[in-house]
Amino acid sequence: MTTYSSGLRISETLYLRVSDIDSVRMMIRVNLGKGNKDRLTVLSLENLKMLRAYWTLYRPTDLLFPGLVQGKPISASNIQHVFQIAKNKAGILKPATVHTLRYSFATHLLDNKTDLRTIQVLLGHNDISTTALYTHLSSQHIASVRSPLDGCDPNA
Repeated sequence: MTTYSSGLRISETLYLRVSDIDSVRMMIRVNLGKGNKDRLTVLSLENLKMLRAYWTLYRPTDLLFPGLVQGKPISASNIQHVFQIAKNKAGILKPATVHTLRYSFATHLLDNKTDLRTIQVLLGHNDISTTALYTHLSSQHIASVRSPLDGCDPNA
């Protein structure tokens, strides 16, 4: 849920710290993401509720998702394995990986009329063309565009 709702890479999810969750501003701080860049991304209310329940149950003190080895996060393969189990239980037959959640985050933001520049910042991309690749799946967005011939420009 955290990976999808905030558009995180799997490595960024692994290294989240309890202190990275800002429930006042409803943001997640990503420290040293790809390219060693820090950024902020959104924290959804539903994810915050789940994280609070998770924290109440497990009480992580530093890493949000600690592994069995002290000071180390859970493994990427563990997240990928759990994702595949959930995908199968949901009856999803299309190929998908944890990274697909990041694509879905970007595509769903675009479907909800979030501008490409904002999506670029949330994903931590240097180049807008990288962000555009993530959002190419949005047929809903393409379908929402009106031709100038159909009344967008009265001088057309």
